[in-house]
Amino acid sequence: MTAFRREDTPVAIEGGGVDFRTCEAGGDLSVAFIHLPEGTDMGPALKGLEDDLCQCPHWGYVLKGKIRMRTASGEEFYEAGQAYYWGPGHAPEALQDTDVVEFSPTAEFTAVIDHVKAQSAAG
Repeated sequence: MTAFRREDTPVAIEGGGVDFRTCEAGGDLSVAFIHLPEGTDMGPALKGLEDDLCQCPHWGYVLKGKIRMRTASGEEFYEAGQAYYWGPGHAPEALQDTDVVEFSPTAEFTAVIDHVKAQSAAG
């Protein structure tokens, strides 16, 4: 068994208050510790992906804050204390300073992270 701690997990994306840490957890899954400051909208960073939305599924838990999740079929809200499954086709926006821990398929997650990094470098 392996345990993961936020402070020991490598930073994948940071800037503007965003702190996004991830590492492989085993079983073709990665764990991510994500902090999004209030007002962070991931939509622009997802432009260019299919439907301009994240296509990677995520299972997680909101530790703190509130998120609006936009999908092709509308929007949903998640807040501290809730576990979630976000299927392919979503774009999160932090309505409050938000911390989540989530698990995602490594290959799909890496592709999204690489895309977001490229969008940030181009912007």
